[in-house]
Amino acid sequence: MARAMKVAIVDDEADMRASISQWLALSGFDTETYASAEEALKALGPEWPGVVVSDIKMPGMDGMAFLKRLMGMDSGLPVILITGHGDVPMAVEAMQVGAYDFLEKPFNPDRMTELAKRATMARRLTLDNRALRRELSDGSILMKKLVGASPAMERLREDILDLGQADSHVLIDGETGTGKTLVAHALHAVGPRGSKKFVTVSCAAWSEDQLAAKLFGPSDDGNLPLVEEARGGTLCLEDIEALSHPLQSRLLTLINEQGMPPETRIIAICNEHAPDKTLEDVLRSDLFYRLGAMTIICPPLRARGEDILTLFTRSSEQFAEEYGCDAPQVTAQEAAQLLQAPWPGNVRQLVNIAERAVLQNRRGSGSIASLLMADNEASGPALTTEGKPLKDYVEAFERMLIDNTMRRHKGSITGVMDELCLPRRTLNEKMAKYGLQRQDYV
Repeated sequence: MARAMKVAIVDDEADMRASISQWLALSGFDTETYASAEEALKALGPEWPGVVVSDIKMPGMDGMAFLKRLMGMDSGLPVILITGHGDVPMAVEAMQVGAYDFLEKPFNPDRMTELAKRATMARRLTLDNRALRRELSDGSILMKKLVGASPAMERLREDILDLGQADSHVLIDGETGTGKTLVAHALHAVGPRGSKKFVTVSCAAWSEDQLAAKLFGPSDDGNLPLVEEARGGTLCLEDIEALSHPLQSRLLTLINEQGMPPETRIIAICNEHAPDKTLEDVLRSDLFYRLGAMTIICPPLRARGEDILTLFTRSSEQFAEEYGCDAPQVTAQEAAQLLQAPWPGNVRQLVNIAERAVLQNRRGSGSIASLLMADNEASGPALTTEGKPLKDYVEAFERMLIDNTMRRHKGSITGVMDELCLPRRTLNEKMAKYGLQRQDYV
C-alpha cells in the first residue's frame, strides 16, 4: 500500500497557516500546522513521512536557520519556502543549501498544490529507496522473504546461512524467476561482509568493451571500476553465462591474485543456459571450478509443494491491500490447479498471476484457472509436473484454508472454529499436523 504523505505547514501567522492548510487539505493532503520552527522541530524526524512548507520570515528561528537544521537532520526531506518579494535572493541561497523550491507571495494556490504533489512524490521515492536498502542489508528480513516450509526451501535457507559465513566465492544456479538475486543479497547480508558494499552488474546488459570498462576500468563516467568499488565487500555478477572468454580470463586472474580468503567475494548468478548444457559447459573450466566450489541451486516452484499455495495467498493479500479490495478466495479445485501447474516462470510468474487474480476479483469476473491456462499457453511448451495422490492435494488445501482463516481472524481460535465448523480438539490436531502456531497470527 502506498505510503501516506503529510505536509507540515510552519508559519507564525495563524491566518496564513489556516489558509494553506485548508487549501492543501481540499487537494487531498494530510496537513499539520506549527506556529514556529522550534515547535515543528519537536515533531519532525529523519524518517518523517512527508514534506515541509515554511515561511522564511519568522520570529525566533527564521526559515533559513530552520532549513539548515532540517537538512542536517535529513537531507532528503523536501522543504518548500514561502518568501516575500524582497526575500527572493535569500530563497535562491536556500535552494543552494538544499530547499526543494520556493513560492513568492502572493502565490497561486494551484502552484502550491502542484509543488506539494511533486515534493511528496520525491519524498515517497526517497523513503521507499531507504527501506529497500535497509531490507537488502538486513539478513533477517531477507531470510523472511524466502517464504516456504517445503524441504527444498528449508535446505535453501540452511545453505544460505552456512555459505554466508564462509568466505569463498559462490555460484547460484536455477531456473528463471526462482529468486536467485534475492538469495545473493541474503548470502551477503547474513555473512561477515554484511556491512560492506554489495555491488551488482549484469554481464548481459553491456557490450564486451562496456562491461570491461565497468568492471576493470578505465570508466568513461569517472566512477571507480566495479572491482574497486566492491573491494572488501561482495561483487555480484548476474548472467555470468554471458561473460565473454576474454573477460572470463581477466576475472580468473583477479580471483587468483586475491588469494584466500579473497579480498572481494564474488557471487556469480547464472540466469539461463541451454537445457542440454550445464554451466560447466558455458564457462571455461578453471573459472567454473573457482566459482563453483560452493554452489546454491534455487529450487523450481513446481518442486515446492504447498509453498505454492502459501506464496499465492500472501501475494494476493498484498495486492488486495495495495488495490484496496478483497483477495480472491481459492476453491479446492483452484488449489489443486495451482499445485499441478508447471510454473515455467516460477515465483515471478506466480506473483504476476496473483496480481491479475486480485484485479479480476475487484471487477467481479474471471477465474484463477483461466489465468493459469492463458499464462501457460503464452509461455509455450513447459515442464510437466508429476501427479500426486489425492490425499496430498486435500491436505495442501486444508492447510491453506486453516492458514487463511487464522490470518483473517488474527489468531482467534474461536473465530476459526466457528467459520470452519471444527471442534477445538480437531482444529488443534490439524494445526499441529501442518505446523501452524497461533502466535504467528496474533
